[in-house]
Amino acid sequence: MSNSDPLAGQIVATDAGWRVPGIANLHSHAFQRAMAGLAEHQTHPEDSFWTWREIMYRFAARMTPESTYAVAAQLYAEMLEAGYTHVCEFHYVHHQPDGTPYADPAAMSRALIAAARDTGIGMTLLPVLYMTGGFDGRELSVRQRRFGHDVDGFVRLLDILRPLQNASLRVGCAFHSLRAVPEAAMREVLSALPADAPVHIHIAEQVGEVQDCLALRNARPVEWLLREFPVDRRWTLVHATHLTGEETRGIAASGATVAICPTTEANLGDGLFPLRDYLQAGGRWGIGSDSHVSVSPVEELRWLEYGQRLVTRHRNIAVLPGSPRVGRTLLAGVLDSAADATGLAPDPQDAVWLDAHAPVLAGATQEDLVDRWLFAGNRPLVRSVRVGGRDVVADGRHADHEAIARRYGATVRQLLED
Repeated sequence: MSNSDPLAGQIVATDAGWRVPGIANLHSHAFQRAMAGLAEHQTHPEDSFWTWREIMYRFAARMTPESTYAVAAQLYAEMLEAGYTHVCEFHYVHHQPDGTPYADPAAMSRALIAAARDTGIGMTLLPVLYMTGGFDGRELSVRQRRFGHDVDGFVRLLDILRPLQNASLRVGCAFHSLRAVPEAAMREVLSALPADAPVHIHIAEQVGEVQDCLALRNARPVEWLLREFPVDRRWTLVHATHLTGEETRGIAASGATVAICPTTEANLGDGLFPLRDYLQAGGRWGIGSDSHVSVSPVEELRWLEYGQRLVTRHRNIAVLPGSPRVGRTLLAGVLDSAADATGLAPDPQDAVWLDAHAPVLAGATQEDLVDRWLFAGNRPLVRSVRVGGRDVVADGRHADHEAIARRYGATVRQLLED
């Protein structure tokens, strides 16, 4: 990220309130919004991501195109109300629960696209290739079958979806993880992609994943990926939590973006990303709400900084030479990576207006506004949001807030009854 002021001209006092840029949410599993709060009970004395995943599988098995649309619309409306104007949807629930493709193999993808269109949020749809149940190449489990494709089927799905692209929709590609996609399949898919298509991958999220990769490939996940593939600015590495110093510097040198998801990583007990070392290496990064235990860029950015303070026992970690304000550094970071991670240049019309009359913003200036927005309380400050010239949030509420919420409520009750 450049040390010149990347926010120059982007924070403006207007009659409608403080205007700030919209934020891209770089990592989302929309269906998981409906299970937020349902995994907060102990199932094992050493609960972890792996025990949480059992609950997620049971919930994923109940999703249909209709319920996916209802849940995603609620989620995307919440994102807009919070100040996100674009979402990267890491979409892996493709088929019917028994693994049989729908008559339209893109049915679940189309439900997500429709939810984004109807709510007004920009979308990068990232269909996920998921082929194996571990680094050892074992077959997918029964519960994973609705996620799975062979390479030919996956490329056909991309070919179906790519013509749907428009000014607010980009279709990229995601590899679920190194444990779920063999090397040869990754190479074959990459060769079939447009050269500028964004590529996302979960990597180094849990210690167990790192240990398995070391045992079977004699290399750590990020180490192996950087050695074997031409990782560059079109790549987004999701989580990348467990890194060596060499891996940290390697990602930064590649130009790739790391999608950090602090509230989900905390909820799952994953660990803390080495932010200070990564910033010092010049690394690029963004944020995602992932499992949606929180749908707030304020909370993601706040806890990205607070996690670093807790582990280092120092204050004001997310700073760069010539940029001593934490809030401005954090906002500039997410803006800097957005175009490459999403595959779409930011629309200059996209904007968020903060409540100029909020007590926590009394006397705010262009210099300290972002610090106050991120660190001065929990009252939502977003009043209005415009995306692609369309006013989608007014007075803090999405234009279709009530109808979306009613449909979502009915859908969740049905999912829980089933």
